[in-house]
Amino acid sequence: QVQLVESGGGLVQPGGSLRLSCAASGSIFRINAMGWYRQAPGKQRELVAVIPSGGSTNYADSVKGRFTISRDNAKTMVYLQMNSLKPEDTAVYYCNAVVTTTAQAIGDYWGQGTQVTVSS
Repeated sequence: QVQLVESGGGLVQPGGSLRLSCAASGSIFRINAMGWYRQAPGKQRELVAVIPSGGSTNYADSVKGRFTISRDNAKTMVYLQMNSLKPEDTAVYYCNAVVTTTAQAIGDYWGQGTQVTVSS
């Protein structure tokens, strides 16, 4: 099994910043990609940013220039630095990882989600 645990959400004023973190653990042979998705009330879950192992990052157009995704050297953690936050960024943010397990199975794993609220 693979577990993803997010932290760092909260309430912030428009124009402010937050940094989300996600730690992966468990029966991991290789993490192929990690990313962040978000889901606002009444809307579908959408990609925010993704960082593949050995590949280039990809961002949703709505967050380009404001959000930065990164991974640690051990590549078991992923971060999302969010600057210039807007009320429309309010959502539950989910960490995602595509993992090859020690049993050589490839799976898609999700964290429990962390709430980000941008409001004055």
